[in-house]
Formats: sequence, structure tokens, C-alpha cells
Amino acid sequence: MNFIRTAIPDVYIIEPIVHGDGRGYFMESFLLSEFEREISKISFVQENESCSKYGVLRGLHYQAEPFAQSKLIRVVTGRIMDIAVDIRKGSPTFGRYMAVELSGENKRQLFIPKGFAHGFSVLEDNTIVQYKTDNIYSPSHERAILWNDPSLAIKWGIPAKDVILSDKDKKHPLLKDAYLFEYKDDRQ
Repeated sequence: MNFIRTAIPDVYIIEPIVHGDGRGYFMESFLLSEFEREISKISFVQENESCSKYGVLRGLHYQAEPFAQSKLIRVVTGRIMDIAVDIRKGSPTFGRYMAVELSGENKRQLFIPKGFAHGFSVLEDNTIVQYKTDNIYSPSHERAILWNDPSLAIKWGIPAKDVILSDKDKKHPLLKDAYLFEYKDDRQ
């Protein structure tokens, strides 16, 4: 696997090595020893899957402490624009976002650590997204930021007129009013 550092430290793009032939392909989508050597110790405890049509936008979601979650996202089929927003007060990249297209074809994955909001827009019908988390879902700790917060100016890869939101995702606060994490530089 190739572990690619992004412009926002601690967020990684992971490219698996795909072995293909006339029968199809094989790849390792996750190997704990490599992940921990390249990124950090992790213990995934939950895996989720969604299927969405073109235009669906999910986000920008995260959970408050003590149920904050790191996520490892991948697309089984279809395409998404995946977004990670740094919401760690005091971070050198606070309020910045990182975007990457994940697809069943490119097989890339995105690792997003605790302290980030996550969302994605669906670029193709029948897109299946799977993601692992290192903490369980807790409804009472669920938090989010409005998808089109002007201070973030996220480029979602689809026209705003095509965006399909849940009722809940239409009502989230702006970043300036949201629950934020404290930045801890573990590299010191």
C-alpha cells in the first residue's frame, strides 16, 4: 500500500496495490501492521456502509468527545468527492479542508483522524461507501457543520442545485458556532 500525506497533516490518502488478471482483481484494503507503521496505532470497532444516488451530500459530520472517531473511508462502487475539515482550535490548518475523489475504480481510501469533520458528495448513481471507525456511534455525541458554510468554501464537485440533503443536514451550525476540538501536536 502507498500512504500519501496530504496538505493537512494527519490526513492520508491510501492507495492499495491491485493485482488484476482476466478473472478480476485482488487487493488488501487494510493491513493493521502497515497502517500502524505508516500512520498510527488504531483499533477499528465499527464498519458502516451507505448506498446513495447522484447528488446526495452527507456531512459535515463528526462526534464530540469522548466518542470522537477516526475514519477510514473507501468506495466499493461509484464515485464520491470526500471532504475532511480540520476543526481543531489552534491547529495550523484550522478551518481548511482536504478533498479527494474516491471511487470503485481508483480504489483509494481516505484516513481522517479525530478532530475533523467529514462529508462527501455523490458523483454517480448507486455509489456504495464503506468506512471503519475507531469508536462506536453515539447519537447524543453527534455533531455537524453546515455543508455550505461560506467560511469553508468547499468545492463539492457537483452544482449546488443538484445537492440532495437530509432534513438534519440542512440545519447544522456554521463552523464559528460549532463544537470544536482542541489541537494537540503529538509530534512534539
